[in-house]
Amino acid sequence: MHYLKKGYHPNGLVRTGVSVTLEHAYDDWTVALAANKSGDINVKNEFLKRGQYFENVWDTNTKFFRAKLNNGKFREPFDPRAYHREDFHDRDYTEGNAWQYLWFVPHDVYGLADMMGGKKAMADKLDQLFTLPYLGESTVGDVSGLIGDYAHGNEPCHHVGYLYNYVGQPWKTQKLIHQIDKEFYKAAPDGYIGNEDAGQMSAWYVFSAMGFYPVNPAGGIYVFGSPLLEEVQMNLENGNKFTIKANNISKENIYIQSVKLNGKPYKNVWIKHGDIVSGGTLEYNMGSKPSKWGAKTKPVPYADGTVQLND
Repeated sequence: MHYLKKGYHPNGLVRTGVSVTLEHAYDDWTVALAANKSGDINVKNEFLKRGQYFENVWDTNTKFFRAKLNNGKFREPFDPRAYHREDFHDRDYTEGNAWQYLWFVPHDVYGLADMMGGKKAMADKLDQLFTLPYLGESTVGDVSGLIGDYAHGNEPCHHVGYLYNYVGQPWKTQKLIHQIDKEFYKAAPDGYIGNEDAGQMSAWYVFSAMGFYPVNPAGGIYVFGSPLLEEVQMNLENGNKFTIKANNISKENIYIQSVKLNGKPYKNVWIKHGDIVSGGTLEYNMGSKPSKWGAKTKPVPYADGTVQLND
């Protein structure tokens, strides 16, 4: 009821109001996606509007998503690196802090970039996230696997390394994904950090080892990273086969130099779900130095032929 009347979950009335608002905004966007498919335009428009409710907890001064009280004011004091405390009235974020939840707008990444001041500002903010000084291990159990304030041990961060693709710096994604793959996944009984939580830690690794990841899980698009495997073959449910090859891959050759899809040059930093299920071959050509390949790619779209928020 608070969410529908105010457009956000008030801190003090709802536990972890910031993260719940962000998550509900994404959930509402997915309802709009389904309504668009079914042709219910009224529901689509209503839930598209609610999908933008993340804007209601955005602080233009600090440029973070912040806890907002029932009276419409932001809760003070504010420290973007502070984790929630256990008091019901004093929990802004679920298992995280403002830096880690800053990026949770997977359905409108470009809208988030605009709020930050544009793609360059977003790229600079990403750089800052991954280079913040180490403050010691968090008392929040799942917040682990830190690179700056990026926490790979917890799901809210899992798409963040891929966001450099949206701001024209795909080589930074490639370096980060390779680093995460190698540092936080080991062939041992305790081989990965964090909490497996319904298989998400493993799912991230499987996707990333193939070279891509669904930043927006309902978007129908997989965004490129840095593959680990020389060759993968998917035997698809419809009987088709999709093969992924990483030519010249090695410990040093972690950067994508070029890509081919079904033998033809491919310039986008993503692949559509439809292209995979149609069957075929995706080839990465890898090298040891960062490449400008993909830097001028057109904006990463959402589900093909469905709701488009930033045409």
